[in-house]
Amino acid sequence: MRDLFDEVAGQSPLDPQEAARRGTRTPQRKRFYARAGVIEAQGVRDGGFAVTLDGKPIRTPSGRTVTVPARDIADAIAAEWEAQRETIDPLTMPLTRFANSVVEAVVDRTELVADDVAKYLRSDLLFYRAGHPEGLVAREARHWDPVLFWAADALGAHFILAEGIMHVGQPDSAVQAARAALPSDPWSIAAIHVITTLTGSALLALALLNGMLDPDQVWAAAHVDEDWNAEQWGVDEEVATRRAARLIDFKAAIRILRALKPAG
Repeated sequence: MRDLFDEVAGQSPLDPQEAARRGTRTPQRKRFYARAGVIEAQGVRDGGFAVTLDGKPIRTPSGRTVTVPARDIADAIAAEWEAQRETIDPLTMPLTRFANSVVEAVVDRTELVADDVAKYLRSDLLFYRAGHPEGLVAREARHWDPVLFWAADALGAHFILAEGIMHVGQPDSAVQAARAALPSDPWSIAAIHVITTLTGSALLALALLNGMLDPDQVWAAAHVDEDWNAEQWGVDEEVATRRAARLIDFKAAIRILRALKPAG
């Protein structure tokens, strides 16, 4: 059983693409439990819920109980385990992978994870614009400019744009202002990290977190150039397959953020 949890926990959502690569070469294990359930976590200062397999809480490879902050998340993780058939496929368990990674690698390093997200604020997808054709230039502006205007108005973060791929330095004041808007709890910052790495944009992740864009708008904005190329030259099946795999982790991160959003 330890080998299985090593495999599931080791596929960190903080690097979803690496998780997919590992999953394709990991032999699947037989299902070893009858039922998955949820219980209130014991001895946890801020409360929470634990997912159980035949009554025993699941643990990370280091022995930590996987405790999640919201019942909705715990129920969803339990549902992933219940959905497994004769063999267990970690690639169909994005929330389980997410939870294991948060408990194992994020709860004690939230500032480091936030710092990693903030690195994208110096080379964000939204800063680098096409010079032509006009249709692509207009589409990038339509999807990306509102986010930059929002960052300037709501966060006080004024960034610099560039044409092409030549690096342009960003003002420290802008980076620091946007970084200050990142969440501090481990589950939310882990979800923001996933969204940032999948989209290439910390600003899109922040816009989503603050309700400036919805998930569909974020996903579309992250793939403006890719969709444009597909319209011009046709869909690349390999690219489409990778995108579908990334979307699974994107939706898992969205579910985490929604479950943690304060009521009202």
